[in-house]
Amino acid sequence: MAGSGKTTFVQRITAHLHAKKNPPYVINLDPAVHEVPFPTNIDVRDTVNYKEVMKQYRLGPNGGIVTSLNLFATRFHEVMEFIEKKGSECKYVVLDTPGQIEVFTWSASGSIITEGLASTFPTVIVYVMDTPRSINPVTFMSNMLYACSILYKTKLPFVVAMNKTDIVDHSFAVEWMTDFEVFQDALQHETSYASNLTRSMSLVLDEFYSNLRAVGVSAVTGAGVPEFFTAIDEAAEEYRRDYKPEYDRLKREKEVKTEAEREEAIARLRRDMGKGEDVPLAASLRDEVRSKHAGTGMVLGLGGADDDSDDDEICQEEEEDEDERKEYESFKRFLKKQDTKPAEQKQDNG
Repeated sequence: MAGSGKTTFVQRITAHLHAKKNPPYVINLDPAVHEVPFPTNIDVRDTVNYKEVMKQYRLGPNGGIVTSLNLFATRFHEVMEFIEKKGSECKYVVLDTPGQIEVFTWSASGSIITEGLASTFPTVIVYVMDTPRSINPVTFMSNMLYACSILYKTKLPFVVAMNKTDIVDHSFAVEWMTDFEVFQDALQHETSYASNLTRSMSLVLDEFYSNLRAVGVSAVTGAGVPEFFTAIDEAAEEYRRDYKPEYDRLKREKEVKTEAEREEAIARLRRDMGKGEDVPLAASLRDEVRSKHAGTGMVLGLGGADDDSDDDEICQEEEEDEDERKEYESFKRFLKKQDTKPAEQKQDNG
């Protein structure tokens, strides 16, 4: 959630881990941030220039963030390699994402990064909520709907960090999540259309609340950080117990399907190669005509003309040959007749 103190909270948990002599591997995925208040091992700004992307592609702020992350995602396999190398040294890998939920959660790059991590490492999604801004029940419900959408989009263990408890205690939010009637009472003073929608949605989210880990934290004072890491460890164990077997099953099914498709393609190719019979090709049109007269069952032309055209030409040639033969016989009879005329004239004179 934008403005919830997410980056400050990352700074707090990073400092907490360093103090425990357990330094994390930190990655910044927000290309638009001006200054990162914590040490990073990988920074998207070192790879992609956010302002240059906006200028070159003529994009607005959110479009520039999405495009920058998309460009970075094309090289995320290299990030995975760095994380794997540091896996024996770092227990935790912390990624700070852009505050705009739709920019990361519902983008192609967000899916690539999330699924890439979840396929290899125990991955937990942390939703940082602004507690003081959520004292209004309608705003609280909006936050819960955001959290619910992220949970069902990523399908990974989920923790809600209710930040800024140094300003407003988060106990009211926990009570609203656990007691439906208390939340309905808080909505009595709301008369807008949104409040009516909130009443209806509160019934739907009961199941969501029952499996949700919620922890109150303060990025300023550090309150609740130990409890936060306890929730993270529990979520990581849930990943190993429930989510990892499912990911492995889906991966195996995909590999089996891919192998079956490959084998089917090879078998289809082999069947196609074994079909048909050898067909003799005519060396010339004369051989073709001779083959046709000899009763060959199939005749292939020389190309460029249809079978009907070839038949017409053959018939035409045969007719021309017949005409020439008749003319030749007629001419021979004429010559023979001319030879007999002088002999007849001599007999008449004698």
